[in-house]
Amino acid sequence: MKNAGKAAVGLLVTVFLLWFVLKDVDFGEVLANIATGNMWLLAASVFVATFGFLIRALRWHVLLAPVLPESRLRSRFAGVSIGFMANNILPARMGEFARPYAFSRLEPISITAAFGSLVVERFMDGVILLLFLIIPVYTPAFPEVAALLEGGGLAIFQGAVALVFGVLFALILMATLPRQFLAVARFFVSFLPGGWAGRIVELLEGLLDSMAIMRDPKLLALGFAWSLFFWTWHGLSFWLGMLAFGIDTGWFSAMFTEAVVGFGVALPSAPGFFGTFHASANFALTTVYGVSEAQSLAFAFAYHFGGWIPITAIGLWYTWKLGLSLSDIGSADDQVHEAQEEATWGEGRAETDAD
Repeated sequence: MKNAGKAAVGLLVTVFLLWFVLKDVDFGEVLANIATGNMWLLAASVFVATFGFLIRALRWHVLLAPVLPESRLRSRFAGVSIGFMANNILPARMGEFARPYAFSRLEPISITAAFGSLVVERFMDGVILLLFLIIPVYTPAFPEVAALLEGGGLAIFQGAVALVFGVLFALILMATLPRQFLAVARFFVSFLPGGWAGRIVELLEGLLDSMAIMRDPKLLALGFAWSLFFWTWHGLSFWLGMLAFGIDTGWFSAMFTEAVVGFGVALPSAPGFFGTFHASANFALTTVYGVSEAQSLAFAFAYHFGGWIPITAIGLWYTWKLGLSLSDIGSADDQVHEAQEEATWGEGRAETDAD
């Protein structure tokens, strides 16, 4: 199985992180905190989080504008739901490929163009989350900055900043100097073994059309506005969920926790971000804000699992509605790669005919 290695690494990371956050905690106390939590506030936080997937679908219209000016909201929401469902139950981040695959079955767009729009989305998410990571640090209610130096926090903070700025630099080059960017990319990937070099170049070529939004100031501003609105809305779900378990450390702490979790779940993990979500939330709330581990983990487990259920169910429903199977969704990465190869072959043939 091609993705077996990725799945194994993700599972190991999940097992390790769950062990790490629970090794010094009485899990019975965590369960007691969950049992005594405010279920109405938890339900409200789950509703807000689930409604956020509709906001994602609304934002996607802007990001698709350069390649598909008109698309149906229902198609976009179906794609978003199937993508997150796949991330929740399938290994190796299959949802990153399942989303454009499902969307291309509903709208007249190539898989590669749809996939490229998600690269822009991830970049915008990273920029907003970086702001949400930094802004709380400069508020009066933020604990001593020295707290960030504990438990590798400084390294995480610096790594997040470096990652976002690295991606920003790469995307600006892709948008403004596509040919030069590809030439540099071909040189660096030429040292990779096997067929990796060709695949990476094909992927980059397939993304360039979707980078057009980076050259349109109006669309770029609109995309960032939607991203800011989405993550502010999603922060509301964190705040409500924290209040459900007596964590009343303020709105900015919810913003900070959301950002730490947002970067933390980018690490490899088992399906559903188990382990990475809990370790990130525990770091933000316990290490930085001084919340007891029993409380922070009660929030992490209840909020995470509560939010996992509805979008997984919605995604499975749309999968069934489209006549797809989990096997079809699980092969979405192959569909994306094949589409990229076909697009590259077609471009090469067109250039040969022109010569």
